[in-house]
Amino acid sequence: MDASYSPEQFITVFTIAGAGFAIGPLILAWLWAKFFSPPKPGESKNATYECGLESKGDAWVQFKSEYYLYGIIFLIFDVETIFLFPFAVAFGGLSVGAFVAMMVFLLLLAEGLVWAWTKGVLNWK
Repeated sequence: MDASYSPEQFITVFTIAGAGFAIGPLILAWLWAKFFSPPKPGESKNATYECGLESKGDAWVQFKSEYYLYGIIFLIFDVETIFLFPFAVAFGGLSVGAFVAMMVFLLLLAEGLVWAWTKGVLNWK
């Protein structure tokens, strides 16, 4: 008897096994919680808890978008240095095309910095 299987059968078996490994522990945890740890409702268990103190006031807090923009700009120019280090290390052995590509990269970054500066993103209010 020849035991040759088609690729579709392998994919089906691995898909079922993958889904079983993902869903199986969730089902087991749900069954464990249902049968071995029944719910114990009470006033203290249903109370809102945050750092041991009852909440006061509205939970809605407005954040200024400038903080996020400043952080994103910092990340962009921080990651820029990751790309500049290999260029600086191999500067002598690079071709003219690599040099032009790095200059285009730096030009785009400088353009982004000028754009952010003219829009006032870098100004703290």
